[in-house]
Amino acid sequence: MTTVRPASDPAPSIGAGIGLKPPHYRSVLESRAAGLWVEVHPENYMTAGGPRHAWLDAIRRDRPLSLHGVALSLGGTERPDRNHLAKLRELAERYQPQLMSEHLAWCAHDGTYFGDLLPTPYTRQQLDRFCDHVSETQDALGRTILIENPSIYLPLKAEMTEQEFLAEAVDRTGCGLLLDINNVFVTSWNLGQDPYSYVDALPAGAIGEIHLAGHEQDEKLGDKLLIDTHGAPVRDEVWELYEYAIGRIGPKPTLIERDSNLPPFETLMAERGRAQVLLEKAREEAVNA
Repeated sequence: MTTVRPASDPAPSIGAGIGLKPPHYRSVLESRAAGLWVEVHPENYMTAGGPRHAWLDAIRRDRPLSLHGVALSLGGTERPDRNHLAKLRELAERYQPQLMSEHLAWCAHDGTYFGDLLPTPYTRQQLDRFCDHVSETQDALGRTILIENPSIYLPLKAEMTEQEFLAEAVDRTGCGLLLDINNVFVTSWNLGQDPYSYVDALPAGAIGEIHLAGHEQDEKLGDKLLIDTHGAPVRDEVWELYEYAIGRIGPKPTLIERDSNLPPFETLMAERGRAQVLLEKAREEAVNA
């Protein structure tokens, strides 16, 4: 078995980042914002060359990078695709990302890929399978990956809570966690749970990154069902939960996710600035504690 090495520890200078999108390449390259870092979906860069790589090469020289995968289908019934893993490792070796992550979800079956990250039941059998897939991925990459908690819209078959599932996956595989605050809020709202208790139940030491994103109400059901869209600003209630989370687990590299309805760079950076201020406040409080 390959000895898995952790991704480089995020340096204290890494603060709040943004998801890197082509319309913002030049703006990111020219930005002088302290602590800014970027995250990309590696599936968009699994080519030998081209303009996307030229931009990412330039940006990576100045900014820390995170690779956030969306296609390994670790929560599925089938093993991770070996060809995909090989391309992912090649990309990681090229760019030396500070962090790498994937999802507690599945998106492929029997050679068919779906356009969504689909939920997995929280059963012992599924936990065994998921841990096998995470371990295989880490062995193939030679790196520790972070696993992101999903957004849930309906109750799932469960023999344990989502937090227990994630905590045991951490213990068994040595993976870390990517805490998506918006996903916690959306899931808790939809299932009638307490988002603050969810945060309290996670192994704080395993959390290596945080995501913040926007959600919207379902068009037909209104506030009876919240949808994680990544197409709106971060809501105030999510900001409040984020401040609570970093007060408990400490400041962590935090990403503003925006995948649709992309705003001007200045607008996105204003949201990023709000996260940066809260991170700096949490660092000061940790030093003075």
